[in-house]
Amino acid sequence: MAKQIVFEDEARKHLKAGVDALANAVKTTLGPKGRNVALDKKWGSPTVTHDGVTVAKEIELEDPFENMGAQLLKEAATKTNDVAGDGTTTATV
Repeated sequence: MAKQIVFEDEARKHLKAGVDALANAVKTTLGPKGRNVALDKKWGSPTVTHDGVTVAKEIELEDPFENMGAQLLKEAATKTNDVAGDGTTTATV
């Protein structure tokens, strides 16, 4: 399959849509009164979590360009978790 390439405004629009999708999913877990998120797995029972990085790791978008934006934000959350151990939702939002 040939590679798809997008530039300028279209590329920014796709990346922003992916970043926004991931941030919207993760932001519900922010703070001590943050809500839980139920994650459906391909195998096994669903998982209920209050951890931003766990939610971020489960997000994968169908559009490859939007998914790139989500992956960038997911990397920031993962690095924050590795270094600080907490604050992943704040780093994502």
